[in-house]
Amino acid sequence: MSDSSSDTPVSDQKKNKTEEKELGNKENQELGFIGHLMELRDRLLRSVVVVILIFLCAFPFANDIYHILALPLVNNLPEGGTMIATGVISPFLTPLKLAFIMSIFAAFPYLIFQAWAFIAPGLYKHEKKLAIPLIVSSAILFYVGIVFAYFVVLPNVFTFMMSMAIGGVTHAPDITYYLDFTLKMFFAFGIAFEVPIATILLVLGGVTTPKSLSEKRPYIIVGAFIFGMLLTPPDPASQIMLAIPMWLLFEIGLLLSRALKKKDVEDEAYQPLSEEDMEAELDRAEAEEDNGPRL
Repeated sequence: MSDSSSDTPVSDQKKNKTEEKELGNKENQELGFIGHLMELRDRLLRSVVVVILIFLCAFPFANDIYHILALPLVNNLPEGGTMIATGVISPFLTPLKLAFIMSIFAAFPYLIFQAWAFIAPGLYKHEKKLAIPLIVSSAILFYVGIVFAYFVVLPNVFTFMMSMAIGGVTHAPDITYYLDFTLKMFFAFGIAFEVPIATILLVLGGVTTPKSLSEKRPYIIVGAFIFGMLLTPPDPASQIMLAIPMWLLFEIGLLLSRALKKKDVEDEAYQPLSEEDMEAELDRAEAEEDNGPRL
């Protein structure tokens, strides 16, 4: 009787400790989840504040920014041609919309940094080393795509459109439609110039291999032209100017992915000895010298 009664408190104590441990783990998980949510909230608030600050600085120059955006079209309008505003408040809202979107574009590096700072603690050391150049290069390529669309694609597109215009028809583009058109072009070329980054991520992520991508090159080229057809105006000039850079950028991404893949294989093949292994090798060598033949 005494033995069974003495064992019961011990088992109850173990059970209570197990329950307390489980409750502690649950509380830690809940606190960790809440902490992640709070950090995400703080970083989103910082991003919104930066975009608003840039917007407040850009708002007084909204009309000037729109004038710069409209230059590729205005320079190709017939003599005496102008743009029009068909909406009642379009002359006010359209530059305002442009200033806000340009604020997001200008804050893009900071937004990427906030996203990186949020996910960085969960990455391994080698993933962090690879992620930083990929993030920086993706932001640069996005801007390069927008610049390419503004200085190369838009002037050629409008030159082609004006040459195909019907005689006797007054061409007076609406400012809102023009803004929507240019933003669509900027987004299309900004995304298209991310092809090297996407190629590298697919290869390093193990989704595909450089050899497999090179074998599928004809399909990728056809896909680039289909992508250009869907995201650009229905003229061959703009479609070609989007498809060919995508193809060339794919080739660049393929070369870089091969180099990175080769480096990973070499790093895996060469693994330097740890301090313990080096000490073991030295002890073994000394033992062989001591046990070796003596003259």
